[in-house]
Amino acid sequence: MSTKLLEGKKGIIFGALDNRSIAWKVAEKAHEHGAQFTLTNTAMALRMGTLNELGEQTNSPIIAADATDMDELTALYQQSMEALGGKIDFVLHSIGMSPNVRKKRAYTDLNYAWLQKTMDISALSFHKVMQAGYQLDAFNEWASVLGLSYIAAQRTFPGYGDMADAKSTLESIARSFGYYLGKEKKVRVNTISQSPTITSAGSGIKGFDGFFNYAEKLSPLGNADADSCADYCVVMFSDLSRMVTMQNLFHDGGFSSTGVSDVIMDLVMGDQG
Repeated sequence: MSTKLLEGKKGIIFGALDNRSIAWKVAEKAHEHGAQFTLTNTAMALRMGTLNELGEQTNSPIIAADATDMDELTALYQQSMEALGGKIDFVLHSIGMSPNVRKKRAYTDLNYAWLQKTMDISALSFHKVMQAGYQLDAFNEWASVLGLSYIAAQRTFPGYGDMADAKSTLESIARSFGYYLGKEKKVRVNTISQSPTITSAGSGIKGFDGFFNYAEKLSPLGNADADSCADYCVVMFSDLSRMVTMQNLFHDGGFSSTGVSDVIMDLVMGDQG
């Protein structure tokens, strides 16, 4: 590739598990564009997944860390800066899990202990990732922090459950922490609201196939896949987007701006006939 948008940049990528993960695709694209980075996930996820393969492919150190644990996050930044030889230029937060959704607990009958776990893993961890880096002064100026979101943060999608609440909180944290990181450190913080994407995590959501097919039929460009999301993340990590911060950026083929499509109308009219 002739243009390497991330040449010389150093980062941390959270959440790659297997080659269907968006974080995995981002790591591959970031490597193609000249970035160096560490890969991180929980110790359990590292045992279950195939991250060593990605580490070898991208020449990236792998560091186990629980994104809900401040001590482990502090150690992650310290070890990453040591391994990479400098401060951090980009971070990808691709983390989300809901025990209620996994165990098919209805939104009207939530287990609140599980809800707290959902929020801690899927939303508060984003705050902790930034707070750990902020307190260590681990970010270079004009660094870029990204969190992956979904339009259920703004609209109701039955079956998405308490993950919708977590994504709403995630996007709010991006705006709130984005102010402080921007003002004090010249660091940008954004979320990317991605199309429903066929990943190990996404496929576990009740009615996921329906979400996916509906979005494909509604979106003028169709669903954005994991590879195109990775391309967008690379742009957001690069200096080309250095004045964009505190935004929720829709990457969904136009889904978020489309009220109805001809295909959907044909299906509805056909049902009526």
